[in-house]
Amino acid sequence: MAERGGFPAVDWPARPDLSLALNRMGTFDWDLDSGQMHLDPTALEVFDMRPEEFSGAPGGLRARIPPREEARLDTRVAQALKDGRSHYGAYVRIRRRDGTTSWTHIQGHILRDPAGRPYRVIGIVRDADLDPGESGARNERDEGRRRLTGVVERTTAILAHARTVNDVTDILKDPAALGHLGAVSIMLGVIDGGRVHLVAEGELGSYVPEIEYTRIDADLPMSEAVRGLQPVYVSSREEFERRYPMLWPYIEPLSVRSGVYLPLIAQGRPIGALGLLYTREGDFTAEESNLLVALGSGIAQSLMRAMLFEQEHEIAEGLQRAMLPRSIPEVPGALIAVRYRAARMGRDIGGDWYDVIPLGEGRVGVMIGDVEGHDTDAAAVMGQLRIVLRAYIAEGHTPGTAMARASAFLRELETERFATCTYAEIDLNSGIAQLVRAGHLDPVVRRGDGTCHRVAAAGGLPLGLPSGDKPWAGSGYPVTTLELHPGDTLLLCTDGLIERPGADSDSGMREFLAAVRDGPVEVEELADSLCELVGDSGTGDDMALLVLRRRGAPAPRGGGPLRQRLTPGDPDGPGMARHLIRAAVAAWGARDLADEIELAADELMTNVLVHTEGGGQVILRLTVEGRIRIEVEDSSSALPRRREAGDWAVSGRGLMLVERLADEWGVEPKGAGKCVWCEFSFPAAPEPAPAPVGAPAS
Repeated sequence: MAERGGFPAVDWPARPDLSLALNRMGTFDWDLDSGQMHLDPTALEVFDMRPEEFSGAPGGLRARIPPREEARLDTRVAQALKDGRSHYGAYVRIRRRDGTTSWTHIQGHILRDPAGRPYRVIGIVRDADLDPGESGARNERDEGRRRLTGVVERTTAILAHARTVNDVTDILKDPAALGHLGAVSIMLGVIDGGRVHLVAEGELGSYVPEIEYTRIDADLPMSEAVRGLQPVYVSSREEFERRYPMLWPYIEPLSVRSGVYLPLIAQGRPIGALGLLYTREGDFTAEESNLLVALGSGIAQSLMRAMLFEQEHEIAEGLQRAMLPRSIPEVPGALIAVRYRAARMGRDIGGDWYDVIPLGEGRVGVMIGDVEGHDTDAAAVMGQLRIVLRAYIAEGHTPGTAMARASAFLRELETERFATCTYAEIDLNSGIAQLVRAGHLDPVVRRGDGTCHRVAAAGGLPLGLPSGDKPWAGSGYPVTTLELHPGDTLLLCTDGLIERPGADSDSGMREFLAAVRDGPVEVEELADSLCELVGDSGTGDDMALLVLRRRGAPAPRGGGPLRQRLTPGDPDGPGMARHLIRAAVAAWGARDLADEIELAADELMTNVLVHTEGGGQVILRLTVEGRIRIEVEDSSSALPRRREAGDWAVSGRGLMLVERLADEWGVEPKGAGKCVWCEFSFPAAPEPAPAPVGAPAS
């Protein structure tokens, strides 16, 4: 062979093996029966393999063909063999010794025996990086790019619906997500103070409690990614062992050959790290790195969004709880249970509320309501409305008047919101309940025998709406009277417990009534069972529930209150009142205290008739605690005061006598006036049969 221009001359025409070698095209011969494969030197060069590195079987190429590419090539060959074709071809991306990747074109000719059975494949392998414009290679590249880009798009789209950190972790732990990412295991760590908290680990069964919490300055890849704000790539098991000896004992038993740890950066600061483990070995391409960084960015934004949502939820829930009563007081004569369930939309906050107001002498007020809207403004309005309605009731206003004043207060706030409400004032001695409803759901009563029905309570407009020229009399909120017998249960709830998506309110009420009828007798258990109607996920509305059961013990003999009107200028009124008081006290078994009780009542009645205008009312009742209570109400806001009477003074000793005679006394506001009261304790008498409720007022 002659030289030409300093280079070895090439024979004419060139030999086929030289032509193949110069164009980086090698040959292979694959015996399908024995499974042996022969690669010529050029083919080994294309695969960047030394002769001693090739085992003589197709599996020996796995060091250079990634698992994903190998699976795709096997599918192409199997299909050609099955279809009876004589040729097949495929572009495959291989990984070189230095970690870079290149495209290789493989083409095979299939030999078959007379029966059509394939027994041998003879073909060529060619370095396709030399012709990047060739359509086949371009299609393979585009396919790989589309696949990787699709992973980012699909994962980002799924994470867009995540609302909590648990949602994010559940999505990432899904085996389908791992398949899209091409990983065999995934780890998500969140920065918690100066540590990385491993909050999720999917597949491979590699959860290790020892590394659940690790320091940011630890010699671990996840910590390194957080510190450096750069991805950390590990391309082999040897690198895992060499760079991270603390992690290696947990990696060694696994079929992991490489991994990447991505810092999760949101708003310019690290909030965590994402780890992906692979069974393949080798470096990651620039294209893979870019897509992984994009994936990490999307996960970081979703995680930050979820963390902010949870923070808002905690703030909103804290505000909601602060606006509701911190505790429910124990009320003698009644068992009460309350429940509140947040919505599952918006900020998980709304305007539903409940309240329990002890009114003394065996009376209690219970209310439930719902301010329009599901935001912090609704919760703030709810808090103001609950407190002001409670104040009006504590001042002694009648239920209808208290509701009317609360409606006027809400209008004055100018919030452009309205509220619905139901208030019930219950005398637990007699069982008489006075109900006022402002556009709210009807109350429900379950009798002691298990029967259940809605209470058709008259109602007025929702609070905050202008009454206009509506023909309702008085306050605009009529009162409905209901009697609760011992063992009866009163239930008040908001529409979040009744309404169902896609169903009418009547069906929800029927379901509620059935659940009340068939539910437990004990109020706490009944409240829990009713909350199960909406399930753990809740609905689009928040929900409040109040359950009150009158205790089953019958009222003592003559337990109904005695009422007597005091009219100025009526000379017989005080005498009649004293006579009724002495008779009632004797009937209640406190005859020994009759003189003291009559004298104290006479002093309080005299104060009303002498120092006020318009007269008043004297009330005598037995309390749930077993005391005799005297109340004298009048329309004057002036409070009584003790005076130091001189030796020859003819007045000023009334309150001193009351204080000496009674066990307790006091003054309470009552609507536009006041109520002066005193109580006497006496030994409990044996319980006789119950008497009719209440004595008629004079």
